[in-house]
Amino acid sequence: MIIYTPPTPPDTIPIIDLGGTTEIGSPARQATVEGIQAACRETGFFYISNHGIAASLIASQFQAAKQFFDLPLAEKLKIHMKHSPTTAGYEPVGGQILDSQDKNSEKAPPDLKESFYCGSDLPNDHPVAQRRWRGLGHNQWPDLVGFREQTLAYHEALCALGRHVMSLLAESLQLPADWFEGYFEWPGATLRFIKYPPQPAMSAYNQIGAGAHTDWGGITILAQDDSGGLEVQTVHGDWIEATPVSGTFVINLGDLMARWTNGFYKSNMHRVKNNKGQRDRYSLPFFFSPRADAVIEPIPTCVTVDQPRRFEVCTSAEHMLEMFRRSYGYAPGA
Repeated sequence: MIIYTPPTPPDTIPIIDLGGTTEIGSPARQATVEGIQAACRETGFFYISNHGIAASLIASQFQAAKQFFDLPLAEKLKIHMKHSPTTAGYEPVGGQILDSQDKNSEKAPPDLKESFYCGSDLPNDHPVAQRRWRGLGHNQWPDLVGFREQTLAYHEALCALGRHVMSLLAESLQLPADWFEGYFEWPGATLRFIKYPPQPAMSAYNQIGAGAHTDWGGITILAQDDSGGLEVQTVHGDWIEATPVSGTFVINLGDLMARWTNGFYKSNMHRVKNNKGQRDRYSLPFFFSPRADAVIEPIPTCVTVDQPRRFEVCTSAEHMLEMFRRSYGYAPGA
């Protein structure tokens, strides 16, 4: 049984230091594990510092994103995500509806953002790529010098960081540090560039950069610029800002992780508003989820007499495809 002590105050997004956490059993790692457990029980969000990703690599990735979005629309549409069986590629403004708080989805307005998706860069004839798992293969690349190389270097670095965070999450659930490793062989590792234009004065009711939603998969590792605009809903239903903190990533849990932990850990609502100025906002979310055929059922340490099993067994792919249908109105490859 997991013993949990709530933090004080609970309606904050903590900064958790990853320095010194590579050594299993070290005091620094134990303190970090305890901090992660508290954050995951409350907001499902936390910042990480001393994460080991070079600031120059992150800055270069933001520059690559800006170069891509500065391309003419006709060039970006050549690599529309619908051309890829794994939905890698470009998503125009208004292409997605994320708002999940409006019970009548027909009234939810489309998001005010454009984006680009890519995953692990496997040849299309690779056995794993042929399975058309999201985040694996079938990438579409723009005609920009160095763009693919830079993006894949960043993607590889974030995969390594994702595995480290998952090992800390495992210990926070009183599991061995390597408990999740087998589930993340050929992970669904999707990098997304997002550009949010300034909020128009005449936008539709409740039409913002990204409507209130939870993420779908395992964990999200987010790099955001200094514009601000990311808001997180607290356990008390209030909205607080996830203010940009230099040198950190924002980590949050997706619905799959909440399902995996039998509701012990939270997948909280968040949204994006770019209404504080007249400049574009850029962000780089990296979605790190278990391999598509991984069977997801409640983790043993998260099932108790007081908290019996709440979710049916499913595969990672079944969960993700259903969430994609809800958001985009079609399934990848359909």
